[in-house]
Amino acid sequence: MSAEDLEKYETEMELSLYREYRDIVGQFAYVVETERRFYLANGVDVQVRDAEGEVYFEVRMSDAWVWDMYRPARFVKNVRVITFKDVNVEELDKPDLRLPEDGPFNG
Repeated sequence: MSAEDLEKYETEMELSLYREYRDIVGQFAYVVETERRFYLANGVDVQVRDAEGEVYFEVRMSDAWVWDMYRPARFVKNVRVITFKDVNVEELDKPDLRLPEDGPFNG
């Protein structure tokens, strides 16, 4: 496989992965970013740990999707990540779960 073929393959895989992400993102509550990977998850627990003065993060996720084009199975029941770098957790906006602004429950 030439370098050009490899680059084309990686570009196609990234595009395919993005399309998959776009189609499933609404099924998840959180976006989690570590220095190595990007995750979608419905359950997230981040614990700051200290081992002999060295601080690290333990991140446990449940019902998760892993952004990695080299993984054949991206949906996993549980994930545990240990990292010495920052962890970013964002709650996804669920516009389809909002009450209508002019509904009887507002006001």
